[in-house]
Amino acid sequence: MPLLGLLPRRAWASLLSQLLRPPCASCTGAVRCQSQVAEAVLTSQLKAHQEKPNFIIKTPKGTRDLSPQHMVVREKILDLVISCFKRHGAKGMDTPAFELKETLTEKYGEDSGLMYDLKDQGGELLSLRYDLTVKKMKRYHVGKVWRRESPTIVQGRYREFCQCDFDIAGQFDPMIPDAECLKIMCEILSGLQLGDFLIKVNDRRIVDGMFAVCGVPESKFRAICSSIDKLDKMAWKDVRHEMVVKKGLAPEVADRIGDYVQCHGGVSLVEQMFQDPRLSQNKQALEGLGDLKLLFEYLTLFGIADKISFDLSLARGLDYYTGVIYEAVLLQTPTQAGEEPLNVGSVAAGGRYDGLVGMFDPKGHKVPCVGLSIGVERIFYIVEQRMKTKGEKVRTTETQVFVATPQKNFLQERLKLIAELWDSGIKAEMLYKNNPKLLTQLHYCESTGIPLVVIIGEQELKEGVIKIRSVASREEVAIKRENFVAEIQKRLSES
Repeated sequence: MPLLGLLPRRAWASLLSQLLRPPCASCTGAVRCQSQVAEAVLTSQLKAHQEKPNFIIKTPKGTRDLSPQHMVVREKILDLVISCFKRHGAKGMDTPAFELKETLTEKYGEDSGLMYDLKDQGGELLSLRYDLTVKKMKRYHVGKVWRRESPTIVQGRYREFCQCDFDIAGQFDPMIPDAECLKIMCEILSGLQLGDFLIKVNDRRIVDGMFAVCGVPESKFRAICSSIDKLDKMAWKDVRHEMVVKKGLAPEVADRIGDYVQCHGGVSLVEQMFQDPRLSQNKQALEGLGDLKLLFEYLTLFGIADKISFDLSLARGLDYYTGVIYEAVLLQTPTQAGEEPLNVGSVAAGGRYDGLVGMFDPKGHKVPCVGLSIGVERIFYIVEQRMKTKGEKVRTTETQVFVATPQKNFLQERLKLIAELWDSGIKAEMLYKNNPKLLTQLHYCESTGIPLVVIIGEQELKEGVIKIRSVASREEVAIKRENFVAEIQKRLSES
């Protein structure tokens, strides 16, 4: 077996051994106690050690295994996100997980140090994709990306994570696509019911104009921008210290920047910045302010202006942004008893990157683009923590019907029934045993949340009927064999 296939199967076997182990007396449901998990991991590691010295099965730092319960929650989140993208006319696409290193290095600038580098047999330098941006169309893309940074698991920050992107590429009138991207953000965050949220907006031309009028040397623009981008994680005094001590910015210049980055508000702040003695003298900043004013007009028409804040501290550190930038954050709400405050940072972000596609066009054709990314891992972390607090159970399958028998030697009849159900598009299961006990089958249905059971036995076979049992009420009714699929479809449509 090739190594690429062997390692995932070993990891799967290790995880499966933990999930299938019976719970100890102090555990309930699908969650195992730490001592059992530790024991299972230790056992698997000892076996691996016997096969190959020093081979330890574990998830790499900054990654995680997802259990069936996790996958149910994640798929619901992704379904909502993707349905919103499709509602706005986006086409789906996918790309390779790795790209040429030189392509990504030029694309991300200072952040290229966070990429994972690879080298193929021919010596070609590659990197795992850092994000999902750069394609020419109105499209969405859902996939895993990788960043070589220190993971913060308690904030939903991983080295390997899922990213959902929506982008609009093409020459259009100003701010119409940008406003739609912000509308999409609002629809997704409202639909996920994560609580109150705010979307911060700014413009890279305003940021660069602010740096220029404050006296930042042009050669330091990107480095200082990277520092400002940390204001959602660090206090101003710490960001100022980094700019002055580590990046050599004059203290008085840093103080001037500080006067601006503490400003945030709505369209009235945009008007105020038009009158600012310094910013009003900078052409770039005026262009950015003009676009933001138009953007707020469209946001008002979309009915979402109250969710948007013009925030001069927003910088978005990636080099390729050229215009409007935005970032969505959840607003802290008073925690209920037993809940811990969740601080996960931004849950969605994006902006305009008009020069990026042209970097890879031999003729340098400019293709204006604007897009957004949804932070699935952080959203998943929030939902997961809330479910733990509330003690919510997650059903891990969508099975609608279970095929059971109370007697021996009915495997063939069960196989016929389940084939009919599958062929009719009904989600069905049965136990992989010749002669399972009826109580075992019914208990499985109750524990997994399967709503209906069809029962075939000697009496049913003799009378030409099938019993349909409601798991919730335990009521049973006999239906003619030829009509049982139609009866089940009727019940499922009514439920």
